[in-house]
Amino acid sequence: MTIFQAVIMGLVQGLGEFLPISSTAHLILVPWFFGWNAAVFQELSFDVALHMGTLLALLIFFWHDWVRLIAAACKALWNGTVTTESRLFWYLVVATIPGGFFGILFEKAADTYLRNELLIATMLILMGIVLYWADQQGRKRLDVEKVTLGSSLLIGFSQALAIIPGVSRSGITMTAGLVSGLTREAAARFSFLLSAPIILGAGLVEVPHLLKTPGVVNLTFGISVIMSFIAGMASIAFLLRYLQKKSFVPFVWYRLLLGVIVIVVFLVRR
Repeated sequence: MTIFQAVIMGLVQGLGEFLPISSTAHLILVPWFFGWNAAVFQELSFDVALHMGTLLALLIFFWHDWVRLIAAACKALWNGTVTTESRLFWYLVVATIPGGFFGILFEKAADTYLRNELLIATMLILMGIVLYWADQQGRKRLDVEKVTLGSSLLIGFSQALAIIPGVSRSGITMTAGLVSGLTREAAARFSFLLSAPIILGAGLVEVPHLLKTPGVVNLTFGISVIMSFIAGMASIAFLLRYLQKKSFVPFVWYRLLLGVIVIVVFLVRR
């Protein structure tokens, strides 16, 4: 892998992880479009590097939120003082369970036959339409503090669909948040908070195996981490600010256009 490829893929991961456009789809499609050796970008070390960068972006950006939520949850366990923040923490825990369970269950499928360009294109288009419907029809009245147990379960189970490339973890959870009545910004914020345990859990599973492999931590590894971190911080800040006044429609159009392009390129190359 070249330094240029490491930079591009790091940027793709950082942007795609948090914007509702599917980072997994883009990490598959970029090498496919440019004829790069796809096997290089599917290596464990590279995948972990990309996710370490986005995890770092999440932890830094939402550091104060997590400290506040964890403190409130501990206080509730200690003296029974239930607050909005302690409830939100446990709702995030509940919402994490379905995604983690189905992620482990279908991990091999996600790494093999689900990596199909036509399937990716179909999901980009289909979930783009669903996102548009939710964006237009959702009540968009509730702040993130008003999340309920029911909406947490809905968002959590929807996250399980993100194992299919093209669905987008952030896209499907934001869609479920909109369906639950959250504002656009609240849906995005809950989605971002929810992604931290999932990415952290995956990292804790994979990093020990990675550290046993000599020579994997190198220049391209470091560049990938840095670029995914920078792009991740930028995309989180941008989307939270953008959704305060504007809709998801540009992302819907992007998904539809990309899906059509993938189908055309696939047919031309046959």
